[in-house]
Amino acid sequence: MQTRAILERLIAFDTVSANPNRALMDYVAGLLAEAGIAARLVPDATGGKANLWATVGPQDRGGVMLSGHTDVVPVEGQTWTRPPFALTEDAGRLYGRGTTDMKGFVASAIAATLAAAKRPLKVPLHLALSYDEEIGCMGVRSLVDLLQGAPVRPAMCIVGEPTGMQVATGHKGKVALRATCTGREGHSALAPLALNALHLAADFIGVIRAVQARVAAEGPFDGDYDVPYTTLHAGKMSGGVQVNIVPNSAVVDFEIRSLAGVDVVALIDELRAGAEAIVVPLRDGFPEAEIRVERLWDYPGLGTPTDAAVVRFVQSLTGANGTIKVAFGTEGGLFDARLGVPTVICGPGSMAQGHKPDEFVTVEQLARCDAMLAALMDRLEAGLPA
Repeated sequence: MQTRAILERLIAFDTVSANPNRALMDYVAGLLAEAGIAARLVPDATGGKANLWATVGPQDRGGVMLSGHTDVVPVEGQTWTRPPFALTEDAGRLYGRGTTDMKGFVASAIAATLAAAKRPLKVPLHLALSYDEEIGCMGVRSLVDLLQGAPVRPAMCIVGEPTGMQVATGHKGKVALRATCTGREGHSALAPLALNALHLAADFIGVIRAVQARVAAEGPFDGDYDVPYTTLHAGKMSGGVQVNIVPNSAVVDFEIRSLAGVDVVALIDELRAGAEAIVVPLRDGFPEAEIRVERLWDYPGLGTPTDAAVVRFVQSLTGANGTIKVAFGTEGGLFDARLGVPTVICGPGSMAQGHKPDEFVTVEQLARCDAMLAALMDRLEAGLPA
């Protein structure tokens, strides 16, 4: 079955992260079963979402893992000129939510896996599809747990996030945090006699910005990234009931995206110290004053050496010479950190088209991905990588 036909079916499944992905996974498992490939589904607690794992070829060797996520970001609030959950082709572009991030690669990987079933592979090919990547690489963790107990792990991994088919060796790690601000409620006519939690939150955002300014000035730096330093970003602030009540609680959700080697714990400690500096002078009058900072979730960065075997191998499949690093996170950091599987990122399309209305991947990029995976099949049949 050809990549475009598979992609058309994948796009038709509304797998926004808030929704189940089981129908899509059942479709993929059915395709694989028709080719004689046994797929293992690893469901979540609800059964509505699942990861998928399948292997073609010998079971006693490491082989190459192709990894992709099946969830997509929402389309609400975006102005699309084409239906987001139907594949539309126009002027060499394939439009639809997830075409570039990252069902285009997933379709190509499925097509390659189906083709691999007809070939006498000496080295195995593994297909790993996950859910809930868009909300912090959460779904793939149960698949990582499964592979941790496997007798043989993949020797290397290609994560097919969009890189324009360039070989990417790294991305920043991320930690999501929450600051819960506690003040004292009161009538807005007597606002100075109360303690406005939204004001505390605004002051704490000032601390985040001050730490960001220091990091941007002092580093460390990595010029391979568009933003060459660790970033801190406040993404959401909420609190209050109505305008004539001084709010007693407010919440700031924020993140840190860190370069390899940066002491994230030290940065969090610096933020907590800044939070305490805000509330300590207030506690004589408001002993309940507090800004509590907690970690919500995180995933590790990826920093594969540019001379690693996986880098040279994938470069030989694409014809690339150089490497890049990407601004966005992937499950690759988990495969590397928790499984010790050397990983690179290489897939069709550009993240400049991702998460936007009229998302697209070009036919040319998809063809280049198919060619890379066809070359991979040739190597696996020949017994490479050893």
